[in-house]
Amino acid sequence: MVKVKKKPEETTRLEELKEFEYRAYQEGFQTIAGTDEVGRGPLAGPVAAAAVILPQDFFLEGVDDSKRLSDKKRRKLVDDIKKEAVSWAVALLSPQYIDRENILQASREAMRLAVQALRPAPDFLLVDAIKIPDLPIQQLPIIKGDSLSVSIACASIIAKVERDETMLAYDRLYPQYGLGKHKGYATREHLLALQEFGPCPLHRRSFEPVKSMLKSSAGEQITLF
Repeated sequence: MVKVKKKPEETTRLEELKEFEYRAYQEGFQTIAGTDEVGRGPLAGPVAAAAVILPQDFFLEGVDDSKRLSDKKRRKLVDDIKKEAVSWAVALLSPQYIDRENILQASREAMRLAVQALRPAPDFLLVDAIKIPDLPIQQLPIIKGDSLSVSIACASIIAKVERDETMLAYDRLYPQYGLGKHKGYATREHLLALQEFGPCPLHRRSFEPVKSMLKSSAGEQITLF
């Protein structure tokens, strides 16, 4: 196997991205996990969360906040992250759960389920922005954590790719909405399809304009533009 020479600037960037992990190790924690969610904003589809435990010497060139990466780059990285990780897990919660509980609660619950599925169980958790209730693990919420912690960044990549794959599968069930392209977000294409076909079971009934469409009188569509 040919070893790839590490670029000094990339080594420095990734070392800085491991600052919170190093602090936790110095405080005596042994099994540190990062968790993040994706899919809060879409009008359709589940919210997804991933949790990951990385080895202390983890180094993977290109790892970053999933929002900064192209789809091609995320897919290239995700297999290596999963292969190198001590443990990883994903949880998805349905539109029906989101409508019943609200999107913030669904995001927290998805992260909680992903963290609880890790083996070994982590003794410290780095979370993007919010604290997860009902989880007996010491936590550190980090604002913009997916751009500041390598563990959270890797979790964000896994969650994004897993949710995108789910939406591609749903696109085959409901091809009229273009879910494979926009992944359920409120693009013009999606809004036009909603206006033409109305909501399907994947749409979040508590989100606008889906909510207003369902409240509109029978046979009368609201105008989205």
